[in-house]
Amino acid sequence: MRRITVFGATGSVGESTLDLISRREDVAVVALTGGRQVDRLAELARAHRAELVVTAYEECYRPLNAALAGSGIEVAAGPGAVVEAAYRPADWVMSAIVGAAGLAPGFAALSQGLILALANKESLVTAGPLLLAEARAHGATLLPVDSEHSAVFQALVGETIETVEEVTLTASGGGLRDWPLEKLAEATVTDAGNHPNWAMGQRITIDSATMFNKAMEVIEAREFFGLSPEQIRVLIHPQSLVHALVAFRDGGVLAHLGSPDMRHPIGYALNWPARAALPVARLDLAAAGRLDFFEVDPRRYPALGLARVVMQRGGAAGAVFNAAKEVALDHFIDGRIGFLDMAHAVEDTLERYESHGGLGIAPNSLQDVLDIDTAARRHAVEVIGAGYPAA
Repeated sequence: MRRITVFGATGSVGESTLDLISRREDVAVVALTGGRQVDRLAELARAHRAELVVTAYEECYRPLNAALAGSGIEVAAGPGAVVEAAYRPADWVMSAIVGAAGLAPGFAALSQGLILALANKESLVTAGPLLLAEARAHGATLLPVDSEHSAVFQALVGETIETVEEVTLTASGGGLRDWPLEKLAEATVTDAGNHPNWAMGQRITIDSATMFNKAMEVIEAREFFGLSPEQIRVLIHPQSLVHALVAFRDGGVLAHLGSPDMRHPIGYALNWPARAALPVARLDLAAAGRLDFFEVDPRRYPALGLARVVMQRGGAAGAVFNAAKEVALDHFIDGRIGFLDMAHAVEDTLERYESHGGLGIAPNSLQDVLDIDTAARRHAVEVIGAGYPAA
């Protein structure tokens, strides 16, 4: 029996993971964690007969405990309890908590020497070298779950990274891809929260519209695969059927294609190193008819340029970039800044942090990363308050 824990069980990746798990009889669910969706978390815990269920919010303990009364399922609450859940004996852990909150549980899981399926973008962006070192130190296996990184990972099976000339990550361009540039400043949360191809949560869908999610993925690709920034390219691909392309030094290119369904990369990580049948739509190229690719307009998507700055500076830059992005996104969702202000806020925060402490100073521990995150959030709030009027 394979023992599995899912962090971020009530999010889109967590739900998709549990959908795949529900189709198997050789899996025991150790722990499920979630946030404020208490009723759904309790429902999932009962359905999958979890041993432990944890909400990250201490004030949600009472309703969660009440919802699971008589179930025999252990209930806990708070960030510390989420980390403790990572120490429960397991074989495979899905890290699908959104944001920097996923860092500590991910590190704790790796310290157990297990397989960590990584859907938390922030882990490699903010603490890539530390995370990879933690995995090596404990003999743990880190598997990518982002569709693009899973695609690259699969294309590299039987290959060595030394033979790679270039990796291309594709991007749909998000819900505002076809808007006139002059209208982007008017985009609302609803406008940015509509994705043409993927069914995702609000935050990542808005990050798709700004392409901050792709900026994060570029940084992730550099860390995970040991690529140089110059080896990573991004192309707009409206159909979202080609997830990544890997070009080799002999001129050959391998592309990974598939329907836009996160259950494929999740299922690949769940069954790795084997391939198993998955309940995903099969790709019909005749029905698709065409595959289009376009260069990225840096005026429309300045986040990608900021990712290049982060990779050039190294050190604390990734953690500052992520923290500023999260704060800016919060302000946009709350209606306090406009759509275009998010990129300006991140750029200004990077500059402000550089002037106060220096981006090039690398964190030496998880606590260093968390301290940088805290300081960067404070700087982001200050620069937004000083320079961005309410939308």
